Amino acid sequence: MLQTDTREHTREETEVEDGHEAATAATAAPAAPAVCGELLFQRCLWCGTADYRRSYCRCCGSMAFTRERSEGAGAVVRRNGHVPHNTWFVAMDEGFNLLCQVTGSAPAAVSVGARVSVVRPVAPLGQGLPRVELTDPAPSPEPWW
Repeated sequence: MLQTDTREHTREETEVEDGHEAATAATAAPAAPAVCGELLFQRCLWCGTADYRRSYCRCCGSMAFTRERSEGAGAVVRRNGHVPHNTWFVAMDEGFNLLCQVTGSAPAAVSVGARVSVVRPVAPLGQGLPRVELTDPAPSPEPWW
């Protein structure tokens, strides 16, 4: 007859026996809600890639993440959509891209390369886009002629 080990594993034993299982177990619990005004992102425990709200790592496919607090500064990468919505992709300094709504300035004043800072990470109930404001406008392009 085949005998199997039926003893219960505790969390401490699991962490010692298998680092991957411990990392997965650590991310399985829901994260605490962010304090108002802070932007949280995920960093992969296996390869270190930073991402915003993903269920698996886009580089290695791992599902083990840690949550980190962003400083909230970044640079505008490209426009997304039409002018009335004023949504842009922003490359944050920590290494992840984020779709944001630029507020506090005219849509024509926003250009690629402009520095922005996060004003409101998300709406109070978690919907909507993070909002950013211009901190340093991009330099005007050189005339090509």
